Amino acid sequence: MSGSSIMSGGRKSYPKKKRLMYQEMMKFPKEYNALAISNLNKVRASQLMQLRKKFRAEMKFRVVKNKVVQRAFEKIDNIPRLSEFSNKLEGQCLLLFTNTNPFRLNLIFDKSKIFLPAKGGDIAPTEIIVPAGNTGITPGPVLSEFKEANVPTKIDQGSIWVVKDTRVAKPGDQISQKLASLLSKLDVKPIEAGISVSCALADGLLFTDEDLKIDLNAYVKEMAKGASEGLNLAILCGYLTPETVRPLILQAGQEALNLSISAGYLTKDTIKPILLNAYAQSLSVSNLVKEKGYA
Repeated sequence: MSGSSIMSGGRKSYPKKKRLMYQEMMKFPKEYNALAISNLNKVRASQLMQLRKKFRAEMKFRVVKNKVVQRAFEKIDNIPRLSEFSNKLEGQCLLLFTNTNPFRLNLIFDKSKIFLPAKGGDIAPTEIIVPAGNTGITPGPVLSEFKEANVPTKIDQGSIWVVKDTRVAKPGDQISQKLASLLSKLDVKPIEAGISVSCALADGLLFTDEDLKIDLNAYVKEMAKGASEGLNLAILCGYLTPETVRPLILQAGQEALNLSISAGYLTKDTIKPILLNAYAQSLSVSNLVKEKGYA
């Protein structure tokens, strides 16, 4: 009889590996600050192996049957929202246990993504473009594939050339088997693959994949904008800090100069603008006299 079917005292005896997995699922949520789920769809074993190796000291990667995880989590009652997190387990999932912030975790995985050739039935994640130029493909039956995909071509120097950049699929389009075959021949890899966090639990907060998406460039721009507006407000209020003291002194100097010019107070800095103002005023008076017919 197999180990999974042995009965002892009316209780089922599970394989050792399964028991160890269950024990880990009971232990890890208490040892790490954050738990995360990643869907393993389109994740290659080599990618997972590299991540395990690279982040061995920072996080635990476990692929465990959902039922085993859920039964273990049911026994843990001191972690807020763990049951909600457990309910997010669907399909083949990768569980991660870490002390790394979930937002940083998602950014780490974004950098590890790769692009794969399309297969028939795949959905285009973004616009797919066949670039202009020499394909290196010898003319033959493949020309019909270009024609069917509405990609304009020409024959030059014994190769098929794409005449111009051509869109062959829009975001959300289903990629046909024939188009997938053509893209593969052209080494166009439109399908993004890799690990991404679909759900995370940290400090009693449950995060969805949408919550964890961060546009770093937009965030940097917002931070720069906020800093600039804060500096301008401080200068406007006359609030002295190491950052505002120089522009405030320059502003005070400019205001003092403008006041001196308006008052006609002669200094080496004001004499030129005062004379220019006087000259401009004299021209105005001269023009006015001429208009009145006195000149």
